[in-house]
Amino acid sequence: MAEIPGDTLRQRIVDDLRAHIGADLIDSVVKPGDDVWVRVSTSAWRETARVLRHEMGFDYFCFLSAIDWMPSPYGKGEDDPTAPPPERDDTIRQGYTGGDTRLQMLGRVTSSALHVGVNIKCDVPDADATVDSWIPVYAGANWHERETHEMFGISFAGHPDLRNMYLPTDFEGHPLRKDFPLLARMVKPWPGIVDVEPLPGGDNDEEGDAE
Repeated sequence: MAEIPGDTLRQRIVDDLRAHIGADLIDSVVKPGDDVWVRVSTSAWRETARVLRHEMGFDYFCFLSAIDWMPSPYGKGEDDPTAPPPERDDTIRQGYTGGDTRLQMLGRVTSSALHVGVNIKCDVPDADATVDSWIPVYAGANWHERETHEMFGISFAGHPDLRNMYLPTDFEGHPLRKDFPLLARMVKPWPGIVDVEPLPGGDNDEEGDAE
């Protein structure tokens, strides 16, 4: 069977969304037979959700969260703590559909009729980390936005109750931001790459080989 060169269903979703929000659809990526990503303007974040649900039939809310694209200044868990710190590339790269800010919103909704989903991204302004709440469109976004507010420090205009879900109300900082200092890592370096003993019966089990 010949390889399918494109994905007309997912491309039609992008085209339909562009027809509704115009230039507010900044960029898109369609991976044929796999998934679709769109990046929209910050001002169109809620309107995009409304269009997808009420105009295009995306009736199922999957999730909503944020991404901090800044490389961690504290290194990676797989780094060897006994070796000198490696040179790091601190360039911010925003993944599929690009972006202009360190923090981005990411939401996903699905059409139960089409059995296909779409990932929606938007930039979060550096000077004012605020976007519109999706609650008027998808009520299920409520606690997702509360968690994102708590962990990333992003506010949601129109959200009725952004109280913390996990941390004390007077907690300072946002633990899922890459520059949040983890006390455990400050006190003792993470183990990084460690030696793992071979499992019984493996290539290094000489006694087992002898039998």
